[in-house]
Amino acid sequence: MSILSTRRFFVQRHLIQRSFTSSSIQLRDFVEAPVKPRAPLEGIRVLDLTRVLAGPYCTMMLGDMGADVVKVENPKGGDDTRTWGPPFAENKDPSDTAAGESAYFLCANRNKKSITVNMKSDGGRQLIYDLVKECDILVENYLPGKLEKLGLGYEQIKKINPKMIYASITGYGHTGPYANRPGYDVIIEAEAGLMHITGEPEGTPVKVGVAITDLTTGLYAHSSILAALIQRGVTGKGQHIDCSLIESQVASLVNIASNYLIGGQEAKRMGTSHPSIVPYQVLPTKNSFVMIGAGNDGQFAKLCTRIGLDHLITDPKYQTNADRVKHRKELIRLLEDRLEQEDTSFWLEKLNGAGFPFAPINNIEQTFEHPQIVARGLVHEIEHERAGKIKVVGPPVKFSDATTSIRLPPPLLGAHTDEILSDMLGYSKSKVDALRQKGAIGA
Repeated sequence: MSILSTRRFFVQRHLIQRSFTSSSIQLRDFVEAPVKPRAPLEGIRVLDLTRVLAGPYCTMMLGDMGADVVKVENPKGGDDTRTWGPPFAENKDPSDTAAGESAYFLCANRNKKSITVNMKSDGGRQLIYDLVKECDILVENYLPGKLEKLGLGYEQIKKINPKMIYASITGYGHTGPYANRPGYDVIIEAEAGLMHITGEPEGTPVKVGVAITDLTTGLYAHSSILAALIQRGVTGKGQHIDCSLIESQVASLVNIASNYLIGGQEAKRMGTSHPSIVPYQVLPTKNSFVMIGAGNDGQFAKLCTRIGLDHLITDPKYQTNADRVKHRKELIRLLEDRLEQEDTSFWLEKLNGAGFPFAPINNIEQTFEHPQIVARGLVHEIEHERAGKIKVVGPPVKFSDATTSIRLPPPLLGAHTDEILSDMLGYSKSKVDALRQKGAIGA
């Protein structure tokens, strides 16, 4: 049954059930009765064998969209990021001497249930097989071949559940001379061009402030899974998704890649400036900085008028963007000299409503105090079992006829092991106890 057919089934069942619960229901009730918006992936189950960031970020997004995510963790410590800190969220109970919850782990693991499984044991491996039968999607980020040795590779899982969408996230992909190398965000940033173009022109290469390659790969994996899910609704078949950090990063070079492939133009570090648009960069003020983007001739004229440099509008050296790119250094020097005469607050007020983009360089505190972020309700406060009330960045996308929500806080290690085994798999208490005694699951 396709996803759309499944949704129609639930709607029809809801209406039929209502017909049996009230003898006074009229035909218009069936036609006009509003159906409460559902989460887009409600009813979809995800088996999450990932850790650190790219994989967990991907599965968290699936969870935000309503999927039931079962996070499988090693009984000996779980996801690596559980120990990455400080900072840690302090325990709400002063008598709780356990380590606090890592802020890093908390950022990418909401809407998941955690179970601890020793996949190297016979009992643990069989447990995974049983979960595979109940799930629609499996996401993993092991080195190629690692799960095959455990009997958990795609071809092995496919025999158990032919409809399984099996997504692999690796550093270099499952083929090629580098396939067996481990992949790390900062290494791929260096190796796949991003670090080469990041930093000041005369400075050393630097990494992006967040693990952007991990996040980009998680996004690529997420969208690919959704595409495979739609295709399965048509064909009834699952498939293997091979998603790598290095390919995701190279694909994200966009116009920089195109400039090289089409024009043979090697890229270089340009700080905050743009290779093809001037002015389009951070400029200094008397006390800090401001980001200004004048993307066309009209916007450049408006900028000059607002800052009192009207004579530049008719100067032949700056009349077109191509002219401005050619005379970049001279023009930027003129703009800097003018902007450095006043504070940032003066220029923000002066440029307001000017008809071109500009912004202050906000720190993180200012970012979360930004009136637009506050108005959009992006930050959510949730209750965590150990840490109490914590704040997290919520789902950034809003649907007109569906819901996304934070249903579950990031889980404690193995918090849902017994629940998943009994409720989803139907294991008896004695069977669960036996698995625990044999070390197949965590204590």
